[in-house]
Amino acid sequence: MTGGQTVSALDELNKRILVCPDCHLSQSRTIAVPGEGPEKVSLFFIGEAPGWHEDQQGRPFVGPAGQFLEQLLASIGLRRNEVFITNVVKCRPPGNRDPLPGEIAACSKYLDCQLDIIKPKVIVTLGRYSMTRFFPGETISKVHGTARKKDGAICFAMYHPAAALHQQSLRRTIEEDMRKIPALLAKLDKVPDTKEEPQQLSMF
Repeated sequence: MTGGQTVSALDELNKRILVCPDCHLSQSRTIAVPGEGPEKVSLFFIGEAPGWHEDQQGRPFVGPAGQFLEQLLASIGLRRNEVFITNVVKCRPPGNRDPLPGEIAACSKYLDCQLDIIKPKVIVTLGRYSMTRFFPGETISKVHGTARKKDGAICFAMYHPAAALHQQSLRRTIEEDMRKIPALLAKLDKVPDTKEEPQQLSMF
């Protein structure tokens, strides 16, 4: 008990993430970015890694890609405080480079814990690094906008919002994929289960 209030499991996990020393990103980060949102939500978004803005503020998706994500959420009648948002890795890779396999592996336990605590109904992967975890062996150009059920949750793949900032032609695709999410929430029992065996993750 702290000040008469129970410390939640998510709060305890966030404290661990903020001081995590488990990979060399801990030496270059400004602030770790655990993620944010209510502890009990239906929608759980997973990006790739914090960028410069996130590293400064300790919050996920607060830069230009985050502004687009908020617009996407608004398009389906949601605000960011009604969903949970996090990343595959919780610390910014230097120079905003892609996260390395060892960094993703070191952070995977934290994502596992977040999913276990929150138990979302729909997990939305944003970008290929989070997609690879739930859609092993697939390419994002093939599986974006598609869903499969895994471990009791629906996994739905999307391009990362930042992709639209670099390639304007993807903006409409991302907007169209986002608009599929309300129907997924409404038809949770009609998405087929995936029967495939877990595969070795490959980033290359």
